[in-house]
Amino acid sequence: MNYPKTLPETHKQLLDKIITTLKKDQRILGIGASGSYASDAMDKYSDLDLVIAVNPADFDDIMTERFTIINSIEGKIAAFTGEHVGEPRLVIALYAPHAIHVDYKFVSLPDAATRVDDTKVLWEKDQLLTDTFKTKKHQYPCPEPQWIEDRFWIWIHYAATKIARGEYFEALEFLSFLRNVALSPLALQQAGLTPSGVRKIETRLPEFSKELELTVAKPEKESLIVATNKCIELYLELRENEQVERNIKAQEMCVTYLKQETQA
Repeated sequence: MNYPKTLPETHKQLLDKIITTLKKDQRILGIGASGSYASDAMDKYSDLDLVIAVNPADFDDIMTERFTIINSIEGKIAAFTGEHVGEPRLVIALYAPHAIHVDYKFVSLPDAATRVDDTKVLWEKDQLLTDTFKTKKHQYPCPEPQWIEDRFWIWIHYAATKIARGEYFEALEFLSFLRNVALSPLALQQAGLTPSGVRKIETRLPEFSKELELTVAKPEKESLIVATNKCIELYLELRENEQVERNIKAQEMCVTYLKQETQA
């Protein structure tokens, strides 16, 4: 196997154990790795993002037994399922002694074709996983500017109500949502980069990152007002680069509402 040059030795040792264990199960037809493994951009903090392709007839049984399978790999100390990220097929595990995070995404073989990024085949039976990947190109979900415009001003209204009511931590969380779902993805997409939220935004778009810092507030009224207005400013700048049907009435009303309801 040709490992990526950036794969840490600790990760390689664990990965070898995982592959050795999983390939013994006749119901498993292939193992792939995505994320920083596939892009050869790993470091000691990287996860192992694995796709486990299963014979369709055995998928339900594997889903029932997946914790037993994962527990059989030496070093596992904790694991849980991925409903919190909308992916119940995912099991997130942590391995000793080097505290390595492993994501196991169990999929029926045909479903392995649907993926958000490149996936390298680590092991497979009879080229099955390779052939499955050939049926569909990977595609990262991209922000839809009109979708954001249709929602952005109601989002600002929501932020204003939280600030005005004194729910400052709720407002903090919502500004994080705006950065992750709207501002950063749009900026990255416009720069021709994968729009993966705020991940590594500091190094990928350093100048924009400096502007984004001004959207980070303290749980205090004035700080939140300044940060929310900065979100509006950044969004309007990004919107200039997009062809969207602008909802000017909603924009004017919600910006005015923010100002009126958060005045001292």
